[in-house]
Amino acid sequence: MESGAVVVVELQRNSNKFAEIIEEIVKMKKKIFPEHESVARSFDEELRKNNSGLLYTMDAHGELVGYVMYIWPSSLSAFIAELAVKENHRRQGHGEALLKAAIQKCRTRNVHRISLHVDPLRIPAMGLYQKLGFQVDSLIKSYYSPDKDANRMYLDFDSN
Repeated sequence: MESGAVVVVELQRNSNKFAEIIEEIVKMKKKIFPEHESVARSFDEELRKNNSGLLYTMDAHGELVGYVMYIWPSSLSAFIAELAVKENHRRQGHGEALLKAAIQKCRTRNVHRISLHVDPLRIPAMGLYQKLGFQVDSLIKSYYSPDKDANRMYLDFDSN
């Protein structure tokens, strides 16, 4: 990988590295997300469905750096289920590259809207989503837990 370039890779279900990558992601998830914010219990199950995808980035040493999981429950909409970057690799373009790649994947499916949920206190995440055009739809009280709310955000595409 060239210095400074972020390469995004799509995880293929039939890849011989599938189990290894998933194991690394689950470890990473447990460190980054509080239990109430993670879909760790159903992560592998969700990825095995035909309407989900996972993109990831690695550093120059082959270490997993970040990932984004997206789901398209209908032909019209998609959902960013999770986006995470290891703390020591943040602010280096990994999150933005992952989100842009996920948006592009969703666009190829001709969805009209991508939505996501984010803790409003995660200021850097909110900034990234807004930078790429996501808008806050509403605050959902007690989304993650009784005392933890979420902003529902969306990105609409032109229909033409």
